[in-house]
Amino acid sequence: MHKIILPQDKKVYFSSDNHLGAPDAKTSLPREKKFVRWLDEVQHDAAAIFLLGDLFDFWFEYKKVVPKGFVRVLGKLAELRDKGIPIYFFVGNHDLWMRDYFETELNIPVFYDSTPFQIGEKKFLIGHGDGKGPNDKGYKRMKKVFTNPISKWFFRWLHPDIGVSLGQYFSVKNKLISGEEDHRFLGKEEEWLVQYAKRKLESAHYDYFVFGHRHLPMKVGVKNSYYFNLGDWIGYYTYGVFDGNNFQLKVFESDDYSAIIEHP
Repeated sequence: MHKIILPQDKKVYFSSDNHLGAPDAKTSLPREKKFVRWLDEVQHDAAAIFLLGDLFDFWFEYKKVVPKGFVRVLGKLAELRDKGIPIYFFVGNHDLWMRDYFETELNIPVFYDSTPFQIGEKKFLIGHGDGKGPNDKGYKRMKKVFTNPISKWFFRWLHPDIGVSLGQYFSVKNKLISGEEDHRFLGKEEEWLVQYAKRKLESAHYDYFVFGHRHLPMKVGVKNSYYFNLGDWIGYYTYGVFDGNNFQLKVFESDDYSAIIEHP
């Protein structure tokens, strides 16, 4: 289990589902600037920052090429790492195709599945959250195709101008790829990440389950633990913060918390 020591007066921050680049660069730019403002703000007391996937709406790393754009957020992440702030990145269903760019250029470790962390005295299970439901078979089959080494090898033979353009188009248009969800709470018995948390608690204890992907900010009691979904940076601009004792969902640059769902 990865361990993070949490000094007094320091906090750990969590964010997910920015989908930068969607639906196009011009529309995405204000959201990217807003996220950079958030990174600027949290750096002052951050012991660590977790980015739980889908930072980009499409990302594919060729051996020598990465998608154009996102210079503001990538530069800010590099700046924070150079200041010594640990950053942990979990791939989502939109940025499955990472190689080593984040690790070699930004010194940010990349995780490909849900991973346990001990932060201070609390135990977390952290991940993007895609493909964890008992059903969702269509997406799981699609994910196997996308992550297959042969599929990735063939895709790399496309010129980046063609490959990235195709990826961006289907990422926005195709629901199986985008992982869009209805923005409504389905109830504890129907929320598949709640059920996933229940199953994990049968074999190990976690104080908090923290995921993205669902795009709906929520706090749900699961036995003697809590499941949090971080929402997104498209309509909610929500993020998570842990101060060593409590985990909270907050809204950046707003006092309106009405969209955050809480279920005991």
